[in-house]
Amino acid sequence: QLQLVESGGGLVQPGGSLRLSCSASGFTLDYYQIGWFRQAPGKEREGVSCFSRRDGRTLYAESVKGRFTISRDNAKNTFFLEMMSLKPEDTAVYYCAARLTLSSTCSMEPQLYAYWGQGTQVTVSS
Repeated sequence: QLQLVESGGGLVQPGGSLRLSCSASGFTLDYYQIGWFRQAPGKEREGVSCFSRRDGRTLYAESVKGRFTISRDNAKNTFFLEMMSLKPEDTAVYYCAARLTLSSTCSMEPQLYAYWGQGTQVTVSS
């Protein structure tokens, strides 16, 4: 059974920080691209960041560039999303995801990802 489990969401005041974690089990992430996505009520799921194990490159949505950082711990088969300077518009359910691909370029299109976590709520409000 392939599983991704994310954690670390919560309620944060504007300008605050959170660190989301995603643990993989049943498979190794060595040959997978990984990504973080978010979905607000009534909105479509959008890509936040992605990371390619093959070339080590990362991509970020313009709305989070300079504030969010994607990283990983290879020994623990876990990856993270560090979020700083959070804004109310960052409020959403955040999902981690993985896709098996030989491509050297990561993608932030959710339709291409086959494995998903259950989601964790991030609420930014005063």
